[in-house]
Amino acid sequence: MYTEQTAHGGAPPAPELRQATREDIPALTALVESAYRGERSREGWTTEADLLDGQRVDPAMLAETLERPATAVVVAERHGELLACCELEWGGGDGYFGMFAVRPTQQGTGLGGRMLDHAERLAAARGCRRMRMKVLRQRTDLIAWYERRGYRPTGETFPFPYGDKRFGIPKRPDLEFVELVVPLPPAEDGAH
Repeated sequence: MYTEQTAHGGAPPAPELRQATREDIPALTALVESAYRGERSREGWTTEADLLDGQRVDPAMLAETLERPATAVVVAERHGELLACCELEWGGGDGYFGMFAVRPTQQGTGLGGRMLDHAERLAAARGCRRMRMKVLRQRTDLIAWYERRGYRPTGETFPFPYGDKRFGIPKRPDLEFVELVVPLPPAEDGAH
């Protein structure tokens, strides 16, 4: 297990970054739902609320994710409150970044960039040479944010799982994912 903690002058202490556990499942579910769907998600700068209704994740899906080998769910926590999370998978030279959620009231504070940087370092420490992700093509504001951070489209697209309500209820018939990739620098000594 790893943690990363720093403080910045008079600002609130930086959140602790750590690996999620089964005890985090209720708070993780609430965090992901607040960032992706419903009216609360509109408090941030990016949301899927205009594209999808229904759930983004449920406790059973999170429990399954936490049990998968070569997978970690990283959370940012301050004073016992989860502020952000992401899923990181690794293997075959690639890292996969998914389930990225930042509490809407924390979006735009730099926390999302810090989480992504941390996930990239973790992937590099596990031997990954690049990081991949899938983003809904219609989320142009989010794709632009990733592109400013060096991610580029591969040209690959993937269909949205229409008919599987575990992933949400589409509000339009043209949803699909695009793949984005960024090369990762070699791991720094002592990174873990």
